[in-house]
Amino acid sequence: MARGVKIAIVSTVVAGMFGVAGYGAYNIYTGLDSGSGGGGGNATRAEAAPVNTAPPSPQEVSATADDFLTAWSSGDTAGAAKLTDSVMTATAALTAYKTAAHVTSVNIVPRPAVGTRVPFTVTATVDYPGIGPRPWTYSSSLAVGRNPLGKPAVTWAPSVLHPDLVAGDTLVTGPAEAPDVDVVDRDGKVLDAVKYPSLTQILKQLTSRYAGSLHAGTPGIETYIKGPDGAEGKTLDILRKGTAAKLRTTLDAGMQAAAEKAVQKATGAAGVTALDTETGGILAVAFNPPTGTDHALQDPQAPGSTFKIVTSTALLNAGLTPSSPSPCHSGDNVDNGKPYTNVSRDNPAATLQWDFEQSCNTGFIRQVKYIGPTSLTTTGANYFGLGPAWYVGTSTDDASIPGGTGDELTSEMIGQGQVLMTPLNMASVAATVREGVFHQPTILQDSSLIEQRTHISTTPLPPGVKQSLQQMMHGTVTEGTAQPAMSGLSGKLGAKTGSAEAGNVQPNGWFTAYRDHVSAAGIVLEGGHGVDSAGPIVAAVLAAS
Repeated sequence: MARGVKIAIVSTVVAGMFGVAGYGAYNIYTGLDSGSGGGGGNATRAEAAPVNTAPPSPQEVSATADDFLTAWSSGDTAGAAKLTDSVMTATAALTAYKTAAHVTSVNIVPRPAVGTRVPFTVTATVDYPGIGPRPWTYSSSLAVGRNPLGKPAVTWAPSVLHPDLVAGDTLVTGPAEAPDVDVVDRDGKVLDAVKYPSLTQILKQLTSRYAGSLHAGTPGIETYIKGPDGAEGKTLDILRKGTAAKLRTTLDAGMQAAAEKAVQKATGAAGVTALDTETGGILAVAFNPPTGTDHALQDPQAPGSTFKIVTSTALLNAGLTPSSPSPCHSGDNVDNGKPYTNVSRDNPAATLQWDFEQSCNTGFIRQVKYIGPTSLTTTGANYFGLGPAWYVGTSTDDASIPGGTGDELTSEMIGQGQVLMTPLNMASVAATVREGVFHQPTILQDSSLIEQRTHISTTPLPPGVKQSLQQMMHGTVTEGTAQPAMSGLSGKLGAKTGSAEAGNVQPNGWFTAYRDHVSAAGIVLEGGHGVDSAGPIVAAVLAAS
């Protein structure tokens, strides 16, 4: 198990490794076999006398707890165990507490009882070879009940020795099984889930999956819980820190902070992903709420008009150009099929570029004669890598472009129907337009660590298609629907807005864009127009690049 992001899997205390505290250092403690408060002594009772099953009195609770804690702290393991209702189990646990946990002495300070439970504070001395004696202080408690003979006795439980122990665990002091792991950004800055809450599960996944593949760092000397399966669990005390290994990601701490802040301002559930267009490295991942569904890498939705980038690629490859006539008229249909409406004004003189910039749906569906049942599927796969599993290093959902005929095909042309994308997918689409070639996304600098990852073979965009797509996306920034969101940015810019009906009161808002060599895409569920909802999120992330 990865250290540094250690999940306290406190499973069970192997009848050993528990023990703690004592009023003083270990001394020989005797005379408990028939002592006043203990269970398990040699006292006899009249055969006819009934076994006392009543709850112990406050006096019995106090006396039994005092006798047990005194015996334990003085080092009388046998005497302390006899004062419990499970002598053999307690003996093994108290003995192992000394040996495996390297506890040489304990001092216990009891606190007032609460009913039959007595809390106490333990100050143990842990003496590990090469480090020397070290104090270890913690709090625990015990309960007093009755043993099978009806005498008051400590109800034995592993938590008596330490509150995090349960049956089956072992308490160990020694070298950690693996070094701590710091997950760092592309510049070596440690990424903290408290500061970047959207990364909480991602950091856990990365550490769990890849820490064992790192051949760096040195383990610390710790007191920790070992589970019944031998796996290292929660660290309870650090005697000497080790040197953390570093798991290097492609994330950028500055852009991640901007993304976290941007999604928090969204009016609804939102997600955003940013990419390095030259490498496919994931620069930022954020979603709101951060404890909910990951809307950045998972939860695919219909991408709406942002998908017109893929549709335009298919049309351009079929011979159209940005200046090809494509009249825009709301309410048009194809072959008496489903009629489509537009948010743009009607324009009988529209071109493909104008339809793209203004997001005219009917201007696109008019060109369905250039699109076959599988054209969008093959275009998405061949040029944008959409369809195959990407295996970026953390959990993602893959894109889907099923293709079809009739209303399904015209719906897919404008990012509706059964087309499904995530912001990661659409950020990659924008990155491919920017560079002219698909770069398979990854969240690790060393992508060879990613199991099951295989190279996805794609074809570079033809130079003329690349130039036309960049021209259309740039026009959307300067003349079209993306202008309000992108107006404050400089550099080489391109964007596409979108909204997608999903059976809600308001459509989901989408926005994808690139600035120089950074691309980003975002979604706001039920956000309405993409430029108003997702646009500011994407622009804020690009501004931080």
